[in-house]
Amino acid sequence: MKKAAHSELFRELPSVDEVLRRPDVAVLVTSHGAATVTEAARATLARLRAEISSGLLDEAGLQMALSGLANGVEARVRSVLGRSLRPVINATGVILHTNLGRAPLSEEALDHIRATAGGYSNLEYQIEAGERGKRDVHVERLLRMLIDQDSSRELSTIVVNNNAAAVLLSLNSLAEGGEVIVSRGELVEIGGSFRIPDVMAKSGAILREVGTTNRTRVDDYENAINERTRLLLRVHRSNFEITGFTEQASTAELVELGQRRGLPVMEDLGSGALVDLQNFGLIGEASVLDSLRAGVDVVTYSGDKLLGGPQAGLISGRADLVGRMRANSLFRALRVDKLTYAALEATLLAYVKRDYDAVPTLRIMGLSVADIGRRAEGLRAQVTSARLRLEVIDGESVIGGGAAPSSVLPTRLVALTCDGLSTDELAARLRTSDPPIVARVEDGRVLLDLRTVFAEQDGMIVAALTEIGVSA
Repeated sequence: MKKAAHSELFRELPSVDEVLRRPDVAVLVTSHGAATVTEAARATLARLRAEISSGLLDEAGLQMALSGLANGVEARVRSVLGRSLRPVINATGVILHTNLGRAPLSEEALDHIRATAGGYSNLEYQIEAGERGKRDVHVERLLRMLIDQDSSRELSTIVVNNNAAAVLLSLNSLAEGGEVIVSRGELVEIGGSFRIPDVMAKSGAILREVGTTNRTRVDDYENAINERTRLLLRVHRSNFEITGFTEQASTAELVELGQRRGLPVMEDLGSGALVDLQNFGLIGEASVLDSLRAGVDVVTYSGDKLLGGPQAGLISGRADLVGRMRANSLFRALRVDKLTYAALEATLLAYVKRDYDAVPTLRIMGLSVADIGRRAEGLRAQVTSARLRLEVIDGESVIGGGAAPSSVLPTRLVALTCDGLSTDELAARLRTSDPPIVARVEDGRVLLDLRTVFAEQDGMIVAALTEIGVSA
């Protein structure tokens, strides 16, 4: 009987062509195109068939759905044609949240992207000479101002599309077919199953592991050097720590060994900063300048982490070694476009001017607990729903993005619970607000950390919570 009933309901469904001939759907075809509306009609009918099969639709329910069929098709069209990439409010307290796009760009960077992308630019053109130029110059001149200050060496910088690409290009250029010596304790895996040994294999370099997971001395590197050795590699442990019975060769020791044995030393910082992060409460996080001043020959680092710019991989170091990378055919495959250069140039200009507040990542790290607490109390006072309970408590923000794994910043959190909604349901309701609000869940409460929420977004959170309090 159930199958027969389903068959009868299936027969009441119109064909796709019948749906498209309906006047209220034909209007959609005129506005959005036949292909899009046809696919939307097909998907809408498929959903109705699935609901009939599962028993969710009876005769009355089907008739109601068919009466609103045009609305269903239109909703599907808008969903298909809408932008998938959307702004969200990051209330997690994770400053460099990889899933949420890592470093937000400065207003100056956005303005420079807009000006550069909206027309033609001198990306590879020397205006004064009237001839072809190199795209590197737009950021290399600024990085020279930042990294050459205390260096007796001629240094250079190139930019590729991310730090993994920077490592790949460096190893391929400097050690293809030869051995690269690296500590076992530094063979890291970061997000997305990116593993240093795998990148080394793709580069054509041969991995030579030395030491143990927890202890590697400079003698371990020296004892592994042979006629095939091309490079000494130091890899920053970007997302974990080894504590307890540990030992690690210092940067100074590796540099001395490399100079004595005629081998370049490369350091993959992963994140990389251009300022002293102790000013922001982060201890023990080496900067790019620290590494270069210590004599490291090549440093690779990210643009969209502690630097606070766009996704990019930067390679700074000895001009002769960077020149070999620039001449490598891989460089063209991995180079970045005008939008990245525009954003990176604007970000680096802020560093040159020492206008660190202009870099959102640095500004967020520099927020005081008192300021965050005042905003949290103000938000709590504006939400008056009897169903929602808000409490302002102490907490910690983290850097994220594989940077400073042991460092936390004190903050004040808004802890939420709601009558009639579980913690997971409340978090889900926040995510489905407009714009979506991404929080974290701990100890049976939803936690909002305003450190990573821009001040102008506080009102949006109040509006979302007020609506949840009314509808819960």
